[in-house]
Amino acid sequence: MDVLVNNAGIFRTKPFTDYTTEDFNALVSTNLLGLLYITQRAVQQMLKQKSGNVVTISASLADQPVAGMHASVSMMTKGRPECSNPKSRNRIRKRRIRFNANAVAPDVVDSPLHKDDPRDSLKTFQPMGKIEEIKAIVDAILWHGQGTGEIIHVDGGSHAGRW
Repeated sequence: MDVLVNNAGIFRTKPFTDYTTEDFNALVSTNLLGLLYITQRAVQQMLKQKSGNVVTISASLADQPVAGMHASVSMMTKGRPECSNPKSRNRIRKRRIRFNANAVAPDVVDSPLHKDDPRDSLKTFQPMGKIEEIKAIVDAILWHGQGTGEIIHVDGGSHAGRW
């Protein structure tokens, strides 16, 4: 295995006080446990072969919340795997495995997740007024090939704050 791209995730929006135990369990089991278990398996294989690259997809909302978008609980579970123990990641890096925690943080991406959402509304989430194409995310992942522990925002400037 050469590369693992952690891209699975679910996103739920509702006021903070309305999240249920079922909502939280669904978010945690997909966004955190899914990431943990697949990354453990991949890194085990990469350690055996003495090479590999782990890239995790996050969201610009993890860095810069949008006023009125009730996504704080979703972002608790989707943002920032780089908060894991840096010493552990450095031990893995020394064994020729690049561990790019949250290498790519997109905003709205033209994907099946948004197939039923109004296009004009989605375009308002970033200053450039567009919806990112999947190819832009793929290009960021491929460009990041030699980087370690960095975040590449593919979000038209959304991570800089609401304009």
